[in-house]
Amino acid sequence: MSTITETLPEQAALEQSTLFRFATAGSVDDGKSTLVGRLLHDSKAILADTLDAVTRTSVDRGFGGENGSTQKIDLALLTDGLRAEREQGITIDVAYRYFATDRRSFILADCPGHIQYTKNTVTGASTADAVVVLIDARKGVLEQTRRHLSVLRLLRVPNVIVAVNKIDLTGFSEDVFRAIEADVQAVASGIGLTDIVVIPVSALEGDNVVERSAYTPWYTGASLLDLLETLPTTDELERGLEPFRFPVQLVIRPQGALAPELALADDAGASFRDYRAYAGQLASGDVSVGDSITVLPSGRTATVVGIDFAGRTLEKAVAPQSVALRLSEEIDIARGDVIAATGTFGEARQDLYAELCWLSDKPLREGAKVLIKHGSKTVQGLVRAVTGKLELESFAYGQASGLGLNDIGTAQIRLASALPIEAYARHRRTGAFLVIDPQDGNTLAAGMVRDHPGDHEDERYAI
Repeated sequence: MSTITETLPEQAALEQSTLFRFATAGSVDDGKSTLVGRLLHDSKAILADTLDAVTRTSVDRGFGGENGSTQKIDLALLTDGLRAEREQGITIDVAYRYFATDRRSFILADCPGHIQYTKNTVTGASTADAVVVLIDARKGVLEQTRRHLSVLRLLRVPNVIVAVNKIDLTGFSEDVFRAIEADVQAVASGIGLTDIVVIPVSALEGDNVVERSAYTPWYTGASLLDLLETLPTTDELERGLEPFRFPVQLVIRPQGALAPELALADDAGASFRDYRAYAGQLASGDVSVGDSITVLPSGRTATVVGIDFAGRTLEKAVAPQSVALRLSEEIDIARGDVIAATGTFGEARQDLYAELCWLSDKPLREGAKVLIKHGSKTVQGLVRAVTGKLELESFAYGQASGLGLNDIGTAQIRLASALPIEAYARHRRTGAFLVIDPQDGNTLAAGMVRDHPGDHEDERYAI
């Protein structure tokens, strides 16, 4: 098979980053689904037959009139797709929607507001470039607001927007908005969130959602859609700041009669009958032919001798491209290992000190045996100690012996084998993991690794 040898410009990766992922969060009845419906409708991202079906359903419920104007239809029906959601009038599952404007393409995750579905909010926000947290202008900052902002801080979501919804029901009061804005900034300061943007909106009427509203002349900022179209993506923020990380998803080793057909040719035209490459997606940074790399957890080093992409050989790849790497040495590399720039990664860890968002009805107790899933690798783990629980009123960690549903806390975990995992504050992708129930396979918690100088030599907890 012939190949084309070229250097793919970094602009190719920049074009990928124009896809913007964002999620909504908030308390019950704050209007998240209505806001999403308004965004979809006013950005003309709704098919005509879908709009007709929503209009008919709204009229059947006594919601609307004959003209089908946006004030006469239930915009929440555009995202509340489950039957149970429509019957109960609540959002249960994370509803993903895709739409585009002239400036950017979007993946939107509409997350539920009920406290028992906080785990779904964690799911929706974990990969988001931005999260829009809604607050009812009549209710102000609630405990669920504090919980969601705390989760976003733990997840290091790069862009947080607080939309003060239903501002029309307060007579577009600037005083109401400024009071809520001050409360939001106080909460953000208490948990270490920076650069939060607060916007007054009316999802039902459309004020400051797609277009600036004439009813809020005291608000001089951008509309919600303008913000979403111009905020940087996670990849843009981290490009050039985080070192090269490449979690291995697949070892490519064609054998036998297939080898000649799948063989690639290098610049000199030599055939690679013994082709071996490691496929995956760059989690961060960039890699070039000739770079020195280290494979974790083994610690073995090698040099990159080839980068393959869709039948082409590249001189350089940048995040978030998916490529296959060829190395100068035959190293025992398996799915779940991480290839990193030499000298930028410490040692693989067998002991973790982590923050946990507990997502299960089954409480966490010290001594519990769990599974830890990091990337594509899963190992056994043992909870050595639960060291604290976040108090949402004071934003301080108090003493705790366990964690319950929706609690945020810290714990020490011993792993059966070392993982190529690092502090979440330094690397969002390689510092995250899941805690899984070994009995039924259900997800128990989302975890973020923290640095901790404590003693991990207590052999009572050997697995």
